[in-house]
Amino acid sequence: MTEVVGVRDDQRIQRDVLAELAWDARLRPNEIGVTVDQGVVTLTGFVDGAARGWAATRCAQRVRGVRAVADEMEVRLPGTPGRTDAEVANAATRALEWDSFVPAERLDVTVANGWLMLRGEVEFGWQRRAAEGEVRRLDGVRGITNLIEVRPAAPPAAERLRRDVQRALMRTLGGERVTVEVDGDTLVLAGVVRSWWERDQVERVAWSAPGVRVVHDQLLVGG
Repeated sequence: MTEVVGVRDDQRIQRDVLAELAWDARLRPNEIGVTVDQGVVTLTGFVDGAARGWAATRCAQRVRGVRAVADEMEVRLPGTPGRTDAEVANAATRALEWDSFVPAERLDVTVANGWLMLRGEVEFGWQRRAAEGEVRRLDGVRGITNLIEVRPAAPPAAERLRRDVQRALMRTLGGERVTVEVDGDTLVLAGVVRSWWERDQVERVAWSAPGVRVVHDQLLVGG
């Protein structure tokens, strides 16, 4: 779990999270409950799709002082007849095919009761993330299980990989707050970033590196 360095008052964090939920036009904040305990935000209530749940989680992560977010929201699709599992699966397949950076021919999609499961293999970690991003926003999706495996074409040269990722992070963050260690095809990220946005950028850089199959995130988020 990514933690935050520094402490803000839980009530202030709760007010800020509620304000951020109200600010996001994609959400209906009156349907989402927020509690905070020592910087850990718990979201409860009901949303009408996985996309809104993801958006709410991202809202909470943007607030300064949030150590972690527990998603306990329940997805309840609208009462009117919606998409069938077959229609959701078909829409997901088309969405993957339309993304020219995702090898859709190497991926399988299954849907059961609105829960979408991705399987298959890709060469880069960013392709795995991109595939999930494409299907997350689809109407009728209650949730996603991403079982796509990352299988690089060739093993990385450890020192070159570490140096290339470190340089890419310097270009992105402009500092040396993040350290990178390489263990085979696994990257280990450590250090302190200022926000969840910076953490996402670090992970994006790490997953973009050729030859990386696993990324271990040990970053601290500075409040």
